[in-house]
Amino acid sequence: MSARREPTLADVARVAGVSLTTVSRVLNNRGYLSQEVKDRVAEAITELNYRPNQVARALHGKSTHTIGVIVPTVALPFFGEMAAEIENALTDHGYRILVCNSMGRAEREREYLDLLVSHRVDGIISGGHNENLSEYGTVRMPLVTVDRLLSPRIPNVCCDNEKGGRLATRHLRTRGAHRPALLTSRSGPHNRREAGYLAVLHDAGIEPVVRTVDFHTPDPERAGLTEAALDSMPADVDAVFATDDLTAAAVLEWARARGRRVPEDFKVVGFDGTSAVRRALPNLTTIQQPIADLAAQAVDVLLRQISASRESGDPHSPEFAAPAPLPVKLLVGVTS
Repeated sequence: MSARREPTLADVARVAGVSLTTVSRVLNNRGYLSQEVKDRVAEAITELNYRPNQVARALHGKSTHTIGVIVPTVALPFFGEMAAEIENALTDHGYRILVCNSMGRAEREREYLDLLVSHRVDGIISGGHNENLSEYGTVRMPLVTVDRLLSPRIPNVCCDNEKGGRLATRHLRTRGAHRPALLTSRSGPHNRREAGYLAVLHDAGIEPVVRTVDFHTPDPERAGLTEAALDSMPADVDAVFATDDLTAAAVLEWARARGRRVPEDFKVVGFDGTSAVRRALPNLTTIQQPIADLAAQAVDVLLRQISASRESGDPHSPEFAAPAPLPVKLLVGVTS
């Protein structure tokens, strides 16, 4: 056999000295076969380093035991840790994952979605942040999103973002902030962290200050846009609730560069509380998401969808709606 191509089922049968049907029966554990035949096939598989064609298995109605996971990029601590926790949770059930980094590009996310569907993965967990991708509406396989509301038919697993926004803003007010601002990626009704912030300020009779730097801003441009957004705040703003920890870190740098003492003159609270950022900025006050629990919940809902689809059920039935948002926790550091 040429070393330039992957071994086939026929190669395994030839080396083992059995028929293609026998090899197939061994791989699928069907029918009676002597231990001697099983051993010969196993030895041939090892010798040839044969890998079963998972797409072919799917075309014959068999599970590929593979789940597609779409994220903006695993370079971001939250999504990197989320992907790792999803992988750990799925491994316990015999599944592997294919991680797809959309890099903030809608077209790239479309291509990955098409790739995963065409390769017949058993299901998809999507945490991509591109909006208005109609292609998700055509997906008929098991599908769960993480912190991304696509439609009522697609379960969205998330933390209690609105409560987190309230906790962060109330904490800033309790620590003496008179007019906290919000720095977020996108403003609007879908942003529940913003909703929590606005609710607290409304109750206190304080005019909100909201600044945005788009989630998909390229890194070379992000620092300049963040500084410009912060510089445009009214002079009486004395605190910032940043809706992710990396943005909170940028706010801390901005405050230091402007000669503002933290927390004496200026207070900062972030959001996410990932292990990576906690190690880098152990003193950052932040709202911590239960990442492991979010991953476990997403996997649980997806596996129930997969089980239903194998029984000719509807994987998008209302019975697979995501549970209530998971609780968040305020971690108090020295930045507030």
